[in-house]
Amino acid sequence: MSFRTALLLLVAASSAHALTADGKHKLVFIAGKPSHPPGMHEFHAGTMLLTQCLKDIPNLTIDRHDMGWVKDEATFADADAVVIYADGGKGHPAIQGEHLETLRKLIAKGVGFGCMHYGVEILADNGGKEFQEWMGGYYENAFSANPIWDANYTSLPAHPITSGVKPFTTNDEWYIHMHFRPAFGHGDKPASDGAAKFVPILTATPTDATRDGPYVAPKGPYAHLQAEKGAAETTLWSIERADGGRGFGFTGGHFHKNWGNDDQRKLVLNALVWVTKLDVPADGVTSKVTEAELTQNLDVKAQPKPKAPQVKK
Repeated sequence: MSFRTALLLLVAASSAHALTADGKHKLVFIAGKPSHPPGMHEFHAGTMLLTQCLKDIPNLTIDRHDMGWVKDEATFADADAVVIYADGGKGHPAIQGEHLETLRKLIAKGVGFGCMHYGVEILADNGGKEFQEWMGGYYENAFSANPIWDANYTSLPAHPITSGVKPFTTNDEWYIHMHFRPAFGHGDKPASDGAAKFVPILTATPTDATRDGPYVAPKGPYAHLQAEKGAAETTLWSIERADGGRGFGFTGGHFHKNWGNDDQRKLVLNALVWVTKLDVPADGVTSKVTEAELTQNLDVKAQPKPKAPQVKK
């Protein structure tokens, strides 16, 4: 082995683990601005709850931020992963100002990257290519869709993220038809394109009625989704990048109450540990959440106006 090769390997190894001063792995967890009616898109409360559930994980430190970005980008210097739970599309925190370039530099160092719920949606011509590279795929408007449906996850693959998780069913705004990298195809089977190893974690088959819509917005239906009736959809996936970084996308998380589902919560907690390059406990991250805890830290939002009663003529 040449000196130059050895030096490159040393640099790669050191950049893959940006330990904090006290030797811990660091997750920068970003919550988006308040949006949607009460009980939906509760990014602040959701990240607060998940952070609390991870407090006993050894060697993990979490720097949690609100309102779509960090208070001081210096926090990224020793980050092992960045995860965003926020509104997406043209308002996605990742494409405001110089944020995309900031993330690009972090990814080049092997920093992990993940997005949750609306946060997996980005613009095809502004962040789409990067999200495919960094976490395997993204939600593209009018290509993907956002129906609310009962996803029945009957089986789970062997992967650290599924540790201790049992099959479950929840009603959520489970996005479908992600725009994965071309080599990953529809995204319901493990794949590799030489630059990343892809593993679908959650897969379920929507009913025909779900594919027929209406979706949340735009209401659809989309002919290309109706043509795939009977096909499975991937709603949580992971990748391992050639640069040593890890990534994941999770399309659930619309309804805050679903963090009360032990298995859905454990999956995401496991994913947060895994993307930060720590070993997931053999039985997964154990946590308990009470009904009272689910009502804590909620954003102050206006209650939806009651619909006027319809008068029969």
